[in-house]
Amino acid sequence: MTGLEKIHDVPVLMYDAEGGRIACVQDALDLIGDAGYQGARWVVVPVERFDEAFFRLRTKVAGDVVQKFVQYGMGLVVLGDVSAWTEAGEALRDFVRECNRGRHTWFVPDFDELRQRLAA
Repeated sequence: MTGLEKIHDVPVLMYDAEGGRIACVQDALDLIGDAGYQGARWVVVPVERFDEAFFRLRTKVAGDVVQKFVQYGMGLVVLGDVSAWTEAGEALRDFVRECNRGRHTWFVPDFDELRQRLAA
């Protein structure tokens, strides 16, 4: 874990690419608990940390993880290139597009876009 940072006065808990995989609801709850303890409003997790099942919507892992973040009022940012998965399936492409329209979950390719979104 990198730690807590403020981006445009928004407390953001940044995770490194190395570390445990995000593969189930309990993993999401662990992130949410850690973020809440540290006073974060957003959790940024590199795409490498997500289990492959997250990107196959039929497994329901992505939906369950996102739902927990919404329930606890914590933002989730999936940081990095997800094009390999979105090009392989229309459903995930639509899911990413809908998430990016909302206020709770964003898929962003890099820190620059994250900073822009948090500035808005």
